[in-house]
Parts: sequence; C-alpha cells; structure tokens
Amino acid sequence: MKGYSSRLAEVQEYYFSQKLKEVKELRDTGRPIINMGIGSPDLPPDPSVTAALVETASRPDAHGYQSYQGIPELRKAMTDFYNRHYGVVLDPQTEMLPLMGSKEGIMHISMAFLNEGDEVLVPNPGYPTYTSVTRLLNARPVYFDLLERTDWEPDWEALENTDLSRVKLMWVNYPHMPTGAPGSKALFLRLLNFARRNDILLVHDNPYSFVLNEEPLSLLSLPDAKDHVLELNSLSKTFNIPGWRVGMLAGKREFLQAVLRVKSNMDSGMFLGIQAGAVAALRLGDSWISSMNAIYAKRKALVLEMARQLNLEVSEGSVGLFVWARVQKTVQAPQLVDRLLYEKDIFITPGMIFGSRGDAYVRFSLCVDEILIREALNRLIK
Repeated sequence: MKGYSSRLAEVQEYYFSQKLKEVKELRDTGRPIINMGIGSPDLPPDPSVTAALVETASRPDAHGYQSYQGIPELRKAMTDFYNRHYGVVLDPQTEMLPLMGSKEGIMHISMAFLNEGDEVLVPNPGYPTYTSVTRLLNARPVYFDLLERTDWEPDWEALENTDLSRVKLMWVNYPHMPTGAPGSKALFLRLLNFARRNDILLVHDNPYSFVLNEEPLSLLSLPDAKDHVLELNSLSKTFNIPGWRVGMLAGKREFLQAVLRVKSNMDSGMFLGIQAGAVAALRLGDSWISSMNAIYAKRKALVLEMARQLNLEVSEGSVGLFVWARVQKTVQAPQLVDRLLYEKDIFITPGMIFGSRGDAYVRFSLCVDEILIREALNRLIK
C-alpha cells in the first residue's frame, strides 16, 4: 500500500456526514434529538409517483442497463417542465441531460471543463460542494462575497476588480442556499453580462425554485443565455424524492455532449422505475406545489418564532427550504449550535460551513414535521 491520493488533503468529510454521526450517537443513548439541520424533505411524494415506480419495477424487462441520457419520455417531461414553469424552450434530444442527482452534475461539469490550475468563482456563503469538487480536481476556488445589504447579490465592485484571467467557470445559486435570497431577472442579466464579458461559463444551480417562491426563474430564460450558461435542477426538493437521486442539466448541445463524455464513463444509467416515477412527478400540476408550500409556510412561521425566542435576526422575505438567521454580536454561532444540541436536544446548522460570510449565522431546515417544530419551540420557551 503506497498511500492515498494527494487530492484527499484538499477536502474533508462532508459536514453533515460527520455531524449526523454525532447526532445518531446521541439518539442511540436515548436523547430525543430534533434534527433541523439538513434539507432532506420529510414529506412523501405524490401517490402517482410511487405508483409509476412500482408498476415499472414489476415489469420483467425493467431491470437492465439504461441509456446514459435517460429515456426519451423523461427528457421530454423535463423540457416540458422547463417550458411550462420557466418559459424556456429546450430540445429534449440535445439540450436536456437527466442526472443521478444534481450533486453528480457538479462533479461531471467540473471534470468536463476544468484543467488543473484553472480557477473557479465560488459564492461566499455558498454550497460547500462547489469548493470540494474544485479542489478534488486540483483547480483553485476563488471566492466572491455575497452581501447581505443587497439581498445576497455579489459584491460587484470587488468582483470586477478580481483577476479573472484564469477563471473558467462560475457557480451561482438562486434561490440561494443557505440565505434564501430569491434572486431576480435583473440580477440574472447582470450575471450573464459579466460571464459574457469575461468568457466564463456560468453554472446556475437551481433546485429551490418552487419552495415558498412565487416567481420561479431560470437563467436560461434570458436571450442567448445558452452560449454562456448551464443550469442544474433537481426533483429532490420540489417532489420529495431526494433519495431517488434525480436531477437534470439543461443547456446547449455542445456543453451537454462534453458532460456526457464524462458521465458515460461514471455510471450506467438511471433505473427505469425511477425514471418512470420522475416522469409522473414532472407532470404534476401547480396544485402539488401549492399544497407543499402551504405546509412549508406553517413550518416557517414556527421556525421564525424560534428565531425570535433566540434573539436572532431573520429576513422574512427569504424563500426555499431554510431559515437563515444572524446571531447577536455577543454570541458565537457554533457555540449556539452546540448549546441547542447538548442542552435542548435541537440540531441546527452553523453558517460557517458555507464560508466565512456565514460565520455569524445559523440555518434552520423546514424539512421537519410541524409537531416536532412545536416541540422544539416549547423547549426554547421552557
């Protein structure tokens, strides 16, 4: 045994992988931990979705290898979904690529476009996987700050003064995780123009469009965006199937072909039953989204009351599956997280894992049953 890859020195175990082991150990000792840390939808999918999975899985011919590009019905359902909800017209044959989860897409896009030493613009705060994947490929993350005073838009002055000569790719994510900033068409246009001027591929990670958000947006809806934009999306949050691992990548043919060259060497296609269930999910009407948001709205109201009990500052206009809250200046966010865990048996996420701009924040997940959130609130009041 001659040792491990040197790239492992560039990354650590994913925070939730590590922390949830600790939460499990506490639960195993009998502690009634309420997990408000991770954004894994706890609600079931629509019955039609599971019915499509079960019906397909019962077929004797459903268990073989599948196309790397997904079945035509799935690609068509995905492009129809984009047309119906975002007003974006895509060719299902060439401009939509189903993925085994959008996290897979982050790796495959990076492998398709980055060489060792290339630089990648990564938002701060932002999803930690953007950084870890960049480092695993021996590329260099270049962080750009998002500013609370401008509703978590980039610090444009600093960004324009950054040396971009080696930057090949830029990650953006609106509605934003972890802050819940919804984004806007004006912001998207500014991002697109920035990418054009600097010859950068802009990758929009867009899984939270429909959660408590009245105006779902796609960067691909802007004129001629396909020349500089790829967009990731996911069924996990919108349709309550995170464990199924169904994502999608939308963009122009040449970009998707490059990603497919990587993907086809990494997996052997998505199980046919899961694809059938995904088609059923994508065909659900607006009433499905409205019913889910009614539940999340009730949960959010309770979480906002928890934030008030903890003297946290919250932007109530945020969207998505989380509540992002600033701690008081006299409080350290990691210490608050530990105090809640060990004294109140409540687990929330420290903002520091999303970058230095998250140091003074904590994040609550809405993927918790209303009864449990009420119990958490009662623990704070006692």
